Amino acid sequence: MGESTVTTLEGQEQAPPQPVADEAHGSAGHRLLRRLRTPRRPRLWFEILLIGVSYWTYSLIRNAVPEQRSQALENADWLWRVEHHLGIAVEESVNHAVNSVTWLIVGMNYYYATLHFVVTIGVLVWLYRSHPGRYAATRTVVFATTGVALIGYYLYPLAPPRLMTGNDFIDTVVVHQTWGSMASGDLKSMSNQYAAMPSMHIGWSLWCGLTIFALASVPWVRVLGLLYPVATLVVIVATANHFWLDAVGGMACLAFGYTVARLWYGALPYALPQQVQQKVPPKP
Repeated sequence: MGESTVTTLEGQEQAPPQPVADEAHGSAGHRLLRRLRTPRRPRLWFEILLIGVSYWTYSLIRNAVPEQRSQALENADWLWRVEHHLGIAVEESVNHAVNSVTWLIVGMNYYYATLHFVVTIGVLVWLYRSHPGRYAATRTVVFATTGVALIGYYLYPLAPPRLMTGNDFIDTVVVHQTWGSMASGDLKSMSNQYAAMPSMHIGWSLWCGLTIFALASVPWVRVLGLLYPVATLVVIVATANHFWLDAVGGMACLAFGYTVARLWYGALPYALPQQVQQKVPPKP
């Protein structure tokens, strides 16, 4: 009643369609959010710039955190006592055992210094090329993980085992004169030596391992994906760069990163379509 009608050629009466402006009223913000959350094909130049700027910012902030040496050493002593209480304080034994095999510890020093970056970048390139629909969400996990780690560095300065006083840990980089840590030898002035908690070697390596295991199609490659964070855990302990509990901190940061990606994209990165869905143009 009271609504105007129009007559079609067939003589049928229909209510006039609502104006498009009225239909879209109040949904602009929703459409913008949906557009931002929809995976798009990544652009190479933007990704290179984003990763470069992000890592530069991460390094700048991490190294700008005050090197609270006394507090970092106190925290290390406390953490070491906690591990003794839990019965997991075997880092010193592992450190000495592996250090007695020169070729093995030298290899671990170079592993610690290089694979952290090489494998992570390699997985990002693989995602970019083979899984563009999942790339942005998976990359978001890394960024969120690293971002929350910066808070840990600021709030909880922690000395690595090799810098503790009153213990017998061996700084394997110094002893074997290898380039294996930004916080040892001639490079120590370039990095905050008291940012050991959480361990991003574990956060990033576990991200790589889970991504490879979830998305690789070759079985032995998937197995290597799972072995990579395990090997990294052994390396960070054997070289006296981290405690076991630093690794737990890295895992917690990674869980936060996956939560952020899950909330933003509405699904875990690996559940998203492999390819970017093409937009279908509206029919005329």
